[in-house]
Amino acid sequence: MAILVRPAAAADIEVAFRWYEDKRAGFGDEFLAELQEAVASLEAHPKQYPVLYRETRRSFVHRFPYGIFYRVYGNDVVVVACMHARQDPKVWKARIE
Repeated sequence: MAILVRPAAAADIEVAFRWYEDKRAGFGDEFLAELQEAVASLEAHPKQYPVLYRETRRSFVHRFPYGIFYRVYGNDVVVVACMHARQDPKVWKARIE
C-alpha cells in the first residue's frame, strides 16, 4: 500500500501541529507521532474502517480529537483530510465532490 496525502490534508496536519505546538513545546510532535501510528494502521488494513460518504472512510487519531478521512484506490490510500472531530463535515465532503 502507498499512502498519498493530498495538499489540503497536508495543510490540515500542519495547522493542527502548529496549534498543539503553540499550546506546549513538543505537543505537536506527540500529535504527529499518533497520526503516524494511525496512518500505519491504514496502510496495513485500509478497509477496516466503514465508508462514511462516497467511498470515503475515517480513522481516528489516538489521544487527539482528529479524524483521518481517506479513500482506497487499488493499492493506494489517499488521505483527503485530517480534521478536528468538531469541524463541519462539509469541509472534507467538499474535497471529494
